Amino acid sequence: MSPPIVTRRSAQQAKMQTRAMASKSKAGTTAATAAGVIGGSSAGTGSGGISSGMNASDQRKTIKPNAALLEVKRRARNMLKNQSNVMQESVTDIFQNAVNCKGLVRKPTALIYDESMSQHCCLWDKEHYECPERFTRVLERCRELNLAERCLELPSRSATKDEILRLHSEEHFERLKQTSGIRDDERMEELSSRYDSIYIHPSTFELSLLATGSTIELVDQLIAGKAQNGMAIIRPPGHHAMKAEFNGYCFFNNVALAAQHALDVHKLQRILIIDYDVHHGQGTQRFFYNDPRVVYFSIHRFEHGTFWPHLHESDYNAIGSEKGTGYNFNVPLNATGMTNGDYLAIFQQLLLPVALEFQPELIIVSAGYDAALGCPEGEMEVTPACYPHLLNPLLRLADSRVAVVLEGGYCLDSLAEGAALTLRSLLGDPCPKLVEKLPLPRAELTQALLSCIAVHRPYWRCLHLQKTYDAVELQDQEKEQDLHKVLRIWIGGPPPVDRYPTRDTAIPLPPEKVATNTIRLHSLRMETKLSTPPVRVCYAYDAQMLLHCNLNDPGHPEQPLRIQHIHKMHDEYALLPRMKQLSARAATTDEVCLAHTRAHVNSVRRLLGRDPEDLHQVATGYNSVYLHPRTFDCATLAAGSVLQAVESVLRGESRSGICNVRPPGHHAEQDQPHGFCIFNNVAIAAQYAIRDFDLERVLIVDWDVHHGNGTQHIFESNPKVLYISLHRYEHGTFFPKGPDGNFDVVGKGAGRGFNVNIPWNKKGMGDLEYALAFQQLIMPIAYEFNPQLVLVSAGFDAAIGDPLGGCKVTPEGYGMFTHWLSALAGGKIVVCLEGGYNVNSISYAMTMCTKTLLGDPVPTPQLGATALQKPPTVAYQSCVESLQSCLEIQRNHWRCLEFVGRRLPSEPIVGENNNEDFLTASLRQLNISNDDAPGAAGGNDGDRPDCGDERPSGSKPKVKQ
Repeated sequence: MSPPIVTRRSAQQAKMQTRAMASKSKAGTTAATAAGVIGGSSAGTGSGGISSGMNASDQRKTIKPNAALLEVKRRARNMLKNQSNVMQESVTDIFQNAVNCKGLVRKPTALIYDESMSQHCCLWDKEHYECPERFTRVLERCRELNLAERCLELPSRSATKDEILRLHSEEHFERLKQTSGIRDDERMEELSSRYDSIYIHPSTFELSLLATGSTIELVDQLIAGKAQNGMAIIRPPGHHAMKAEFNGYCFFNNVALAAQHALDVHKLQRILIIDYDVHHGQGTQRFFYNDPRVVYFSIHRFEHGTFWPHLHESDYNAIGSEKGTGYNFNVPLNATGMTNGDYLAIFQQLLLPVALEFQPELIIVSAGYDAALGCPEGEMEVTPACYPHLLNPLLRLADSRVAVVLEGGYCLDSLAEGAALTLRSLLGDPCPKLVEKLPLPRAELTQALLSCIAVHRPYWRCLHLQKTYDAVELQDQEKEQDLHKVLRIWIGGPPPVDRYPTRDTAIPLPPEKVATNTIRLHSLRMETKLSTPPVRVCYAYDAQMLLHCNLNDPGHPEQPLRIQHIHKMHDEYALLPRMKQLSARAATTDEVCLAHTRAHVNSVRRLLGRDPEDLHQVATGYNSVYLHPRTFDCATLAAGSVLQAVESVLRGESRSGICNVRPPGHHAEQDQPHGFCIFNNVAIAAQYAIRDFDLERVLIVDWDVHHGNGTQHIFESNPKVLYISLHRYEHGTFFPKGPDGNFDVVGKGAGRGFNVNIPWNKKGMGDLEYALAFQQLIMPIAYEFNPQLVLVSAGFDAAIGDPLGGCKVTPEGYGMFTHWLSALAGGKIVVCLEGGYNVNSISYAMTMCTKTLLGDPVPTPQLGATALQKPPTVAYQSCVESLQSCLEIQRNHWRCLEFVGRRLPSEPIVGENNNEDFLTASLRQLNISNDDAPGAAGGNDGDRPDCGDERPSGSKPKVKQ
């Protein structure tokens, strides 16, 4: 149970209450004691009341403290002591995480490799896919892009025998060691034929040790804090290697051994392994199948078991066993040609919600690039530029400790480009824009993904967004199209063999397909823009905006101190010198009229210099507005400052922008001020970008706790602007009130579908609820929209501690959301202040957004990790209901959400899909739990393999039949 948050104010109030209790109790006890003494004395000594021979002073000295008074004092001391302990043990200040990262700047990205790894090759098959060029081409491309020189290069090292024996058997280790330096090709080929898809070179043993040791070294450096993240460009790969068997080009399981090292040596408790190699990493899965400390998440080609390694355990219903039940995820791809849209859907709808709930301390990516376009083994169509988009949201989890470890990938062009762009993303460069229109998820992906969600639903709260159905509804033909049926189809692969093929295993794609893929890859490479402005962030602020204030109510929440305090904190965090300071300018009348009527602009201009009493009278005619003689100057300066930032970003002078401006704008309507807002800064900026830079798609994300009614109305008929708002709604009773902020308001005319409202009907929403909204709704829609510019109406009144919002989003939460959005539009994002009325909250929140855009590490939000072990809160339940309603409406307009509205079975899956039945059969057939059994090491009596159905891999040859 997490301790309560204690603020300085609450501590002071507790002390005052304690003192009052003690004082009251002392007064009452003293009076009672005095009455008792006097009464007793009267009875015994007469009217004098005090015994003869004892003066009043002596009498006071001999009176013992009353027991009740002592108890009050004891309780008061304990209360203060306990509160002090809580303040020390818990987050003493609700902004402590933000305080802790004040001096933290981006650490280097580590890179580890060894040139000798190019020696490993197949001596009897020069066309073998697992060739040295896989390694050398990746390094060449990283150097071409000047990525390697930007990294902290770590010295490679070999793993020790003890490190290997953490997971592999000693016989397994010794068997490979005996091949070291052997120059007998015929003998080595014969030995290789005993294992599925293996060749052994004289250098294989040493290089396998080097690959594993380098992976462990990378993990050590990340955990020690010497690097922020890192990549291991290594070979041989590892994720198919099992406890006592070489398999699928792999000898020692690099990623699994590094994870076990982190568990044993560094005592980590939560590690996330993501394996997007197109082949299922059954070796890694088996090592952690019972271990709840490791979530293993694999996305792989399966085709109902017809694709290598042809294992039952590669299907979606292998979810772990014993304490590890629910911690093993397989997303089986049952068709070729899966695209960026399919992989992004898997990450957004399943992987990221689970990762957020799991709260890993370390993330290791088994990065195979054989699902990339052009790979003859995968036959998928993930473009190289998509890999940074898969990686990007992970970089703000696990305190940025992300290790990417090379596995497969056999189209050299796509492998080199995908791996290099991955390293570029680790270095903090913006995700490249996806050149091609994002394809929508395939029907086969929808079936597999929903089945995976269905079997894991009992174990993860984040997977409860889909509604459910019962057996009775299954009979209703009219509802059938919305009911997901969890099916398991097993076809399987070719029959077992006594010896595995060692030659001619490379089956190339048809020449015409190779030619098409080559042309497409070349075109993508040419059109993918990788140049980035040297300035990471530009900053818009001017002290003149402090002039706008409420002369009739100095305590008004929209006060000058808001931006002054933000600016001061940016200075204290030494952020100002690291940003490009923009010179402020006032927006012109024509620019303001891009979003407002000329009559509105003129009416505000006429306020200049008017008497404060007159201004107060005028302001009463508006909803929640105050006016000042300099309001027009400040409002045009705020709007102009945002235009300056947008211009800097769109001209390529800066990657992103921070606008610390006021008065805010998102409530301002076309023809009148509203809700503290005079001119709609973000709306003006969006129209400016469309008019002056010919943009066709601008995304506005409004996370102010109040619905941005003005922005919505300005763009409700405009398909060039996608407006997404998360706000407290309370069924229309929360400001600005009325039905306009509800989930079913989607725009009008040509703009229908380009308005997305996510209304909260309960207070108390925090990082967890907002993160779910981002991953399930905002990011999928945003990717389908494919914006050219992202504008954030960054109100921070949903922040913890805000007097108006009643929500609990942390500063680090805002930093994470900013990071996710920065993956869009090639990183062109401008964050513009709206509301937020606790000056500490908004200062820390805006500062975390700025640090994020500067690439600094920002603490990972805890997302209520401890709360997830308790019954769901009212806020969380209400959040799920809101998201379900939004998804139901928005799936009519955004095809990326088409499968989200499908309902899952409410009852546990039984029969063939029952996890226990499946595991029993699999363990018996595949010998998963007993790799030490006779023959499990790859041969009976330590030499000859058992090629019957009981062999440990249960796999078929890694060739097409």
